[in-house]
Amino acid sequence: MNSRSLKKFNVKYGPYALVCGASEGLGAAYAEALAKRGLHLVLVARRKDLLENRAKELKEKYPVDVICLPLDLGDYETAKRRIGALEVPIGLLVYNAAYCPIGLFEETSEQQLARLVAVNITGPLLLTRLVSEAMIQNRRGGIVLMSSLAGGQGSPRLASYAASKAFNAILAEGLWKELKSRGIDVIASCAGAILTPGYKQAQHARAPGTLQAAEVAEKTLHMLGKGPIAVPGGVNKAARFLMSRIVPRKSAIAIMSNNTGALS
Repeated sequence: MNSRSLKKFNVKYGPYALVCGASEGLGAAYAEALAKRGLHLVLVARRKDLLENRAKELKEKYPVDVICLPLDLGDYETAKRRIGALEVPIGLLVYNAAYCPIGLFEETSEQQLARLVAVNITGPLLLTRLVSEAMIQNRRGGIVLMSSLAGGQGSPRLASYAASKAFNAILAEGLWKELKSRGIDVIASCAGAILTPGYKQAQHARAPGTLQAAEVAEKTLHMLGKGPIAVPGGVNKAARFLMSRIVPRKSAIAIMSNNTGALS
């Protein structure tokens, strides 16, 4: 980005960005992409040591302030209290935190399902409500929610996770229209496979269209303000079009079943 674009980005979404799930993988990539653009950061994740190491790296590399909030986004009341107590203005929310139980639905416990709802649905829904209040008053800001290509249709062995990602995409589309007139940009990033530590652990072979985390973060931020949905990567764009517009629904589910069969 040139200096004029960087200044515009900072005015629109600064001075602080709240990045959830920021200790590693895609969340860490978002944090770096935003620090590179000059935004100060509030980083949220469960693991304090990883979070503080990441903050130290970013402060050494970029002239930005980094605040660490080690907390579990599955506990919204605690998250609300600690984020609500921040004395810095949040101009951008990136909700990247997610919980993904892998396996057959019948083998997924009630506790796992409850945690999925808390982290993947309740968290982004209520946190968006919380931080958007000040954004509406200031008539500027941005919200990035993470969806997934898995949420475009039923995804066996990821059924509950895929459903939660579909929720985030539809939420973002509705808020994109509602909040646009208030000066707030909303986008859902419908990413495919991303080379994160969690993905490498769960998937034994690289799926078509797999991207580096930094590329997903950059492409999503580039699309912020240009529409309600971002699909990083040419292969993923083609796959989403094919699965949602061309292939019959039953066939799309069968294709996803083939792709998720190797997850463990």
